[in-house]
Amino acid sequence: MLPFDREIIKHIWLNSLDPTDFSVLFPSLRPEKSMKSKVAIVQPSGILDGTKAAGFRQEISNLMENKADIVIIDFKNVTFMDSSGLGALVLSLKTVRAAQRQLFLCSINDQIKMLFELTSMDQVFEIFANREELEQKILNQA
Repeated sequence: MLPFDREIIKHIWLNSLDPTDFSVLFPSLRPEKSMKSKVAIVQPSGILDGTKAAGFRQEISNLMENKADIVIIDFKNVTFMDSSGLGALVLSLKTVRAAQRQLFLCSINDQIKMLFELTSMDQVFEIFANREELEQKILNQA
């Protein structure tokens, strides 16, 4: 088993249910026939540091192998992230971009926001205040 507990990560594969039904992920969304993206949500919790970084990167790599088009990392349950966690996130972004896919972040706390601002990573990642704001972005892309 990966050092990153699989119970912490929640994947929602819309394509496995119905590729046009975003309501599983976003209940307020109305499905459109043009929506064919496979969306995966990664929801780490607790502390994202060196002990979880390798598992986190592996999880993102697995999502790319499984052809996820959009990866959402929801930080609502992450209490702290250090430089190792940030490094894992940057490498994950590179992996996703190399596969010509998209990665979005949402629900970051003040500590993580400060880390992103101090390292200027807030200009590299697409960060949304919450899942609802992100939902609108995905809806407008479809």
